[in-house]
Amino acid sequence: MPDAAQPPPPAAPAPLDPVDGAAATAPTGIVWDDALCEYDFGPYHPMAPIRLTLTRELARSAGLLERPGVEILPAPVASDAQLSRVHDPAFIDAVRRASRSMEEISAEELDELLRFGLGGDDVPTFPGMHTASSRIVGGSLTAIEAIRSGRVQRAVNFAGGLHHAKSSSASGFCVYNDAAAAIRHALDAGEERVMYIDVDVHHGDGVERMLWDEPRAITLSVHETGERLFPGTGFVQDSGGAAAPGTAINVPLPSRTSADGWVRAIRATVPALVRAVRPTLLVTQHGADSHRLDPLADLAVSLEAQREVMLLMRELADEVCEGRWLALGGGGYAVIDVVPRSWAHLIAIATGEPIEATAPLPEVFLAAAEAARAEHGLSPEPGIVTFGDGRPLAVRDWEQGFDPEDDLDRAVQAVRRAVFPDWGLDPFLD
Repeated sequence: MPDAAQPPPPAAPAPLDPVDGAAATAPTGIVWDDALCEYDFGPYHPMAPIRLTLTRELARSAGLLERPGVEILPAPVASDAQLSRVHDPAFIDAVRRASRSMEEISAEELDELLRFGLGGDDVPTFPGMHTASSRIVGGSLTAIEAIRSGRVQRAVNFAGGLHHAKSSSASGFCVYNDAAAAIRHALDAGEERVMYIDVDVHHGDGVERMLWDEPRAITLSVHETGERLFPGTGFVQDSGGAAAPGTAINVPLPSRTSADGWVRAIRATVPALVRAVRPTLLVTQHGADSHRLDPLADLAVSLEAQREVMLLMRELADEVCEGRWLALGGGGYAVIDVVPRSWAHLIAIATGEPIEATAPLPEVFLAAAEAARAEHGLSPEPGIVTFGDGRPLAVRDWEQGFDPEDDLDRAVQAVRRAVFPDWGLDPFLD
């Protein structure tokens, strides 16, 4: 790739919306059960379940759940045997013990639970924690089974994507790791090769670690650099275990990366790698916390950019793995103003025609959002009335030149140089 100290002016991105209507309306499963909202750390925790309730309300009021070929998939409680494919039995037992009321947990036992990441400000205990957490895993496993059976081609579990949970500890608001469990379940069932792409603002550390030595699973995480953000991991040199070298791919980005820069970085790395890996199943995680309004991170991404990347994931799934695609939710702590709109775009893209960013939000949803703000003591936000932010993209694609003076371009080029040769790609030409 030739250097370009003075890059050409930005060009509008080519539309990714499909021409083929049949491809757009592939049979799609949406995981939903009202009980998924029981994953609730309490009224002062950032991960409020209202984000799930409002996402479901926006999807319903926009008519997305009644589209042709859409099926609502159940979210059963995963069994201990299913959980133990990625979690240690001692940790599962600790989660069960943490599922009682605080009055039933002694100070000594609480100290012991803290060793498993349970009971602090990060992952507070709550009654029913084991069942609520297992249900999220069960939803992702059901989605995998529906895809593998051919019942659906795509599936979405926006309550899932709990990517920080480790084999023997909870972390980052995540108790059980449904993403890793789903991938392991697919591999156990005979899936040849699974690729996991995580565009949450935080590194997908738990999924990477659980699949570190699994050569049939390739994890790719695009995130704000661990030098500045939790969990402090996910660097270019972290590339997989001895049994699976090159299968962990990390794309750490500078803080305050813009929407255009975020899309540029993803286009410059992800498509070439997906085409080189050629997975038989694509699993993606779409944490909405990359958004500029998210209170827990420092990227400046827009809903228009998130929508564009969701379209890219669908395009790659259709091109490389016959459309077999599981999309998960993840982080996102602007729980009223951002998360429902972001994941409604994800549901729309999975189920058929994308929703235009300029489209007005349904009045029913606006009323529900206003009621949620009042309930949570938040100020009204009269400016949020469309599915987008009113910030059209103007992405300069990588083929237009690399700018050595730009922090983002240097970060992307470092990834390409470190990772591309492992997959037979030229970091300067591909």
